[in-house]
Amino acid sequence: MNEIKTKRLRQADIATMAGVSISTVSRVLANEPGISESVRQHILKVAAENGYSARTANGALRGSLALIASDGVTGGLSVFYEGIVEGLRAGALDAGVPFEVRLIRENRATPDVVHEYMQTAGAGGLFLVGIDPSAELCAWLEDAAIPTVLVNGTDPQLRLDGASPSNFFGAYEATTRLLNAGHRQILHLTGSHRNTIRERVRGFRAAIAEVEGAQGRLVSMTFQGSAIHEAHELTAAVLAENAGFTAAFCMNDFIAVGVLEAVTEAGLRVPDDFAIVGFDDLPCALMTNPPLSTMRVDRVALGREAVGLMVARFKDRAAPARQICHAVVPIAGGTVPHS
Repeated sequence: MNEIKTKRLRQADIATMAGVSISTVSRVLANEPGISESVRQHILKVAAENGYSARTANGALRGSLALIASDGVTGGLSVFYEGIVEGLRAGALDAGVPFEVRLIRENRATPDVVHEYMQTAGAGGLFLVGIDPSAELCAWLEDAAIPTVLVNGTDPQLRLDGASPSNFFGAYEATTRLLNAGHRQILHLTGSHRNTIRERVRGFRAAIAEVEGAQGRLVSMTFQGSAIHEAHELTAAVLAENAGFTAAFCMNDFIAVGVLEAVTEAGLRVPDDFAIVGFDDLPCALMTNPPLSTMRVDRVALGREAVGLMVARFKDRAAPARQICHAVVPIAGGTVPHS
């Protein structure tokens, strides 16, 4: 076994270790039909564990690793990323792609660290979930020609493939719901360095700009501690100004919960006196009174779309990068009047 690992593995080596014929290994690595799923997964596992990275017949790397921003998994957003991982796993299984998941702090996602993670996992492709790669990491990924897909992320220069919710259009729609309900002074509670969140700010501003007399105010959050608590305190401070704001579009549903609590404590009726729209359609949206009006992100679909991008990138390394923008759907809830 050690001897085999010291040289470049051949399909014959994988066949010996897996206890199957060379033709079976060849068909599995070429992703051909007619092989039982249990045999297919066994061969892919043996290939990945022995550093072969499940090369297909044409040499495309098939093993993949998802690095998830642990910064985002904390603070209550774990359910958001669980849905994405579910979609990644399901898509990888359907495509016959060996797949592993690891958490990493975004500021640790340097070329050296990412390279080490990939070597340990025997991966040839990389999913960056909730991570906007630094210029240094982008340059390394390009130079090393590593198939990379941003999941719940976008590359402003479109150097890397990506799958994300329609953040601009979703925010535009969310704000329009409030404008259509007659609100003209609307808050947007937000705060992030991420490109996806900047797109939501753009959507908010675009919707406000289209309605004469409408005024929008960005309320910046630091996310130091509980997002719900911070949103509560910031909203209470704005309401104390008596500046006339009667609605809020929130970056996510946890923030919307905090806004709802502050508005209710101020003695305002929701949605009659103050309307609220969240984003993501997390489970907490159904737990408030009234339930939150929000925008649904199909997180499982995002994961599956990302796998499709990865498979296409394996097949054609030189193809122009693509960004898939997945529509978000308005959820009625009870914090915006029904039209």
